[in-house]
Amino acid sequence: MRSTAEEKKSQLITEFVETRRAILDAAAALPPTAQDEVFLGVWSVKDLLAHLAGWDVSNLEAAKAVLAGELPAFYAHHDRDWQTYNARLVAEHRRGDFGELVASVVGSHRQLVEFLETIPAQELFQDQGVRFRGYKVTVARLIEADVKDVKIHHAQIIEFRDGKN
Repeated sequence: MRSTAEEKKSQLITEFVETRRAILDAAAALPPTAQDEVFLGVWSVKDLLAHLAGWDVSNLEAAKAVLAGELPAFYAHHDRDWQTYNARLVAEHRRGDFGELVASVVGSHRQLVEFLETIPAQELFQDQGVRFRGYKVTVARLIEADVKDVKIHHAQIIEFRDGKN
């Protein structure tokens, strides 16, 4: 039996929330001395949290753009692995101590989820005619890409943590 759009929406948002909860739990489980330690290219866990908050803000703006039939602004900054844009997001969103960063990530994610919940299920998955280099951009695909990225970063934090033990 095929899932309805409403069921797919619910599953996507649930996975989005659970994936974020898992990475925040993994980050919080690190000892405070490890929070500023670079472990991922040039990033520490604090940088990674700033990255998450930045993408929440970007994806909120992007979802609104897609629903309006427009290409999200962040595509103008696309380069290899989004390196330049990610560096910008980290610089913009990294502030305060670990607790403040976690609160920022929780807040930005909550705003995005609350917005997603207002979108009718059909529109979440609907092709609005938005393309980037031939790739169909939908609100659902934005969130699916975020979930995929966060799962990768979660595994990286776990690997970092396990290497510390």
